[in-house]
Amino acid sequence: MQPIPAAILFITSTAITAGTLALNLQPGIGGGMDDIEFSTIGATDDMANKPRYSKSAYDITPLTSDEIKTRAEKLTDEQRRVLLNKGTEQAFCGNLLDNHKEGFYACALCGLPLFSSDSKFDSGSGWPSFFKPFDKDHIHYESDNSLGMQRVEILCARCTGHLGHLFHDGPNPTGLRYCLNSESLTFFEKGEDLPAESMPVATETAYFAGGCFWGVEDRFQAVPGVIDAVSGYQGGTVNNPTYKQVCYSDTGHAESVRVVFDPKRVSYRSLLEVFFKIHDPTTLNRQGPDIGDQYRSAIFTTSDEQLAQAKAYIAEAQNSDRFKSRKIVTQIEPAPKFYEAEEYHQDYHLKHGGSCQIPTP
Repeated sequence: MQPIPAAILFITSTAITAGTLALNLQPGIGGGMDDIEFSTIGATDDMANKPRYSKSAYDITPLTSDEIKTRAEKLTDEQRRVLLNKGTEQAFCGNLLDNHKEGFYACALCGLPLFSSDSKFDSGSGWPSFFKPFDKDHIHYESDNSLGMQRVEILCARCTGHLGHLFHDGPNPTGLRYCLNSESLTFFEKGEDLPAESMPVATETAYFAGGCFWGVEDRFQAVPGVIDAVSGYQGGTVNNPTYKQVCYSDTGHAESVRVVFDPKRVSYRSLLEVFFKIHDPTTLNRQGPDIGDQYRSAIFTTSDEQLAQAKAYIAEAQNSDRFKSRKIVTQIEPAPKFYEAEEYHQDYHLKHGGSCQIPTP
C-alpha cells in the first residue's frame, strides 16, 4: 500500500491542534485526489451541547469525554485498543473482511453509520475497504505522520474513534480507498432492527418563499435544529423548471427553500418567526430590488397543523406594532411539488463567501 504523496496534501490551518480535522475531498480527473484541505473542528466537550446533523439527518453532535468513557465499557479489549488507542488489527484477520451481506457498517463505539455495503470492495489489502462513506459528514480526518510516512487517519465524526486510514488507490468513481479495522465496526444487515443510536432523527419538512433563495437558505441553515435547507422552485405549472425559465417566463414558480428540521430542537413556530424576520411580507411579488412573482412571499405547508399555525401566526403578526399599518401579503397553501434548483444555487453563500443583505434572525 502506498501512502498519499506529500505533494497532494495541503494543510490550510497554520497550527493544527489536537482536535479532529475535517477533510474536503475533490475527486480528480483520473479518480484520484487533486486537493485535500484540512480544517480543525475538534470534538470537544464545549461543542457537545451544540446540535450538529449530517445531510442524511443523523445526529452527529460530538460526544463528551464522559459519554465516550461510558460507551467504551461495552467494548472488548481489542476494540478499545483499536478505537481508543489507534491500534491496527492484523491483516486478513478481521471478521468483516469477507462479509458480503447487504446492509451498513456502523461505529462499534457510538453506532453512527459509517459505510454502506454498496461501496465495499475487495482491495486485497487484508482489511475491509470502501470507496466512499455512508455520509461525508460522518467521517473526520487527521494528518498521520507516524511510521515514517504521511497518511490520512479516518475517525468517527461523533465519537472520534479510530477507524483506519484513507488512500488514493481505490476504484472509480472516487478513486479512494477507506481502509478499515473490523474491530472498529458493527455490521447491521438490511432489514435488521436498529438501535436508536444508529437511526436518523425523526424530521419534519417546511417550505418558505421569501425572495432570492440564496439568502433565505443561508439564514435557515444557521438555525439550531435545522438539518438541511435546499433552494428550489415551487408553486408553478411547469415541471422540472430551470432558473432561466423561472426568471424569464411565466412559470408561476416561486424561489422556495425546503427546510428539514428536528422538531425536538426547533419548533415550526420558531421557523415562522425566523421567516418573518428575514424578509418583508408586505411587498407583493418583490423583495427589495428583486421584482417578479418568483420573489413573492409564500408559505407552503405540509400538514393541517402547519397550515393552522401559519394562519394563526400571520393573524397575530398583522395585529402587531410592526405590521398593523401594513398588510401582510404572504400566501399560504398546501405544499405543491418542490423542484430542487440547479447545483450551483445550493449553498451559494457557503461556496462563495458572501451573504445577502437581509436581516439576521
